[in-house]
Amino acid sequence: MARHGGGVLARLKSEWTAIVGPDIAAATWPEALARGGTLKLRVEPAKGLELQHRAPLVIARVNLFFGRDAVTRLALVQGPLPLAASTRHAPPRPLRAGEVAALDDQLTAVKSPELRDALARLGRRVITAPD
Repeated sequence: MARHGGGVLARLKSEWTAIVGPDIAAATWPEALARGGTLKLRVEPAKGLELQHRAPLVIARVNLFFGRDAVTRLALVQGPLPLAASTRHAPPRPLRAGEVAALDDQLTAVKSPELRDALARLGRRVITAPD
């Protein structure tokens, strides 16, 4: 059996986005590669089930990249990604005057001040969310 060593893992980490694509790479990180071909993959908790279903695709892409069966199975470990701190979202943009007026119009019928404030906060987040 071929020895996997740190070289394969180093190449996996350096080329991860090119190997699995930007969508999968954004939610995963290769942590370790065992001699038997088991790739320990860190996965964002919200993406664990999806990655479990896409495991054959990930394995196929890794093996295609290396031109051999370097990975035989995935061991998914849910948790924060090591580079997640660098991918923070930009702050929401300010509401335009027309958006403020439209939101206020929709909330005029709400009698409870607490509920109206909560709905206004939610409305602002929905309006300024990226597409």
